[in-house]
Amino acid sequence: MRKSRELLLRIFHDPRCRFSGVVVCYIDRGAPGDESCVEGDRIRGLDSQYMEVESAVGKSPIPYHRITRVIYEGKPVWERGSKK
Repeated sequence: MRKSRELLLRIFHDPRCRFSGVVVCYIDRGAPGDESCVEGDRIRGLDSQYMEVESAVGKSPIPYHRITRVIYEGKPVWERGSKK
């Protein structure tokens, strides 16, 4: 099973892919349903332990272990606990 970080790095660096076509959903305590989603255009960095997301208050680090699913061009390509 590929990890969410590996998949995001592949999409980011693959010239055939558009990173703006990515949507990443993650555990966000206090948000409706305890989950938020962010589009690739708002992801500012992919560090070794977290992705950096542009938010209303600046940049926020989101640890990879909080990612629940990755969607690319409207299709789920990774979900926590799946064998994809």
